[in-house]
Amino acid sequence: MLLLALDTATPAVTVALYDGTDVIASSSQVDARRHGELLLPAVDRLLAEAGLTLDAVTGVVVGIGPGPYTGLRVGLMTADTFGLALGVPVHGVCTLDGLAYAADIEKGPFVVATDARRKEVYWAQYADSRTRLTDPAVDRPADIAERVAGLPAVGAGALLYPDAFPVVHEPEHVSAAALARLAAERLAAGEELPAPRPLYLRRPDAQVPKNYKVVTPK
Repeated sequence: MLLLALDTATPAVTVALYDGTDVIASSSQVDARRHGELLLPAVDRLLAEAGLTLDAVTGVVVGIGPGPYTGLRVGLMTADTFGLALGVPVHGVCTLDGLAYAADIEKGPFVVATDARRKEVYWAQYADSRTRLTDPAVDRPADIAERVAGLPAVGAGALLYPDAFPVVHEPEHVSAAALARLAAERLAAGEELPAPRPLYLRRPDAQVPKNYKVVTPK
């Protein structure tokens, strides 16, 4: 087994190689504006560090969000392209699940929250590092403050809103290493992983204008 894991659903551009036993190489760079620029060079660099070529990859793991449209689609399109080119399966993993899996919280429940911009967070509640209790959602922190009151939180979204999330644990951003380990664990248990399709949770900012004037000739 050699899993190539990647995620671009948050400001972190994160890549890892997992050989079935351990993560043999990983990289994370935080830059919300350069997902497309940083991702492929990171993959090339890790393969070179591990002394491997791309055709050694037996499966691809990709974070499916939730996340902003522009960043999220970079990782998903790259994962789909690798899968088609190599003829290997592409497995989706919820980005929030990856953060929960890596959290330094021994007992739940707890909350994972990432930055959704527009003064909102993507979030979900967890019973423990492997068990999600709620579907991923996008909300203003003030609107969910009562629901998450008293719960520790994980993620950059929680750090932005201390009034709603007063106790925040690491990690701040998701890591592809955690995604790879979690995917391998679930596959070994015979679980079916989600398709590599995006969890946007809301429409993109760009919209087709309504009642626009037709200017083409009749």
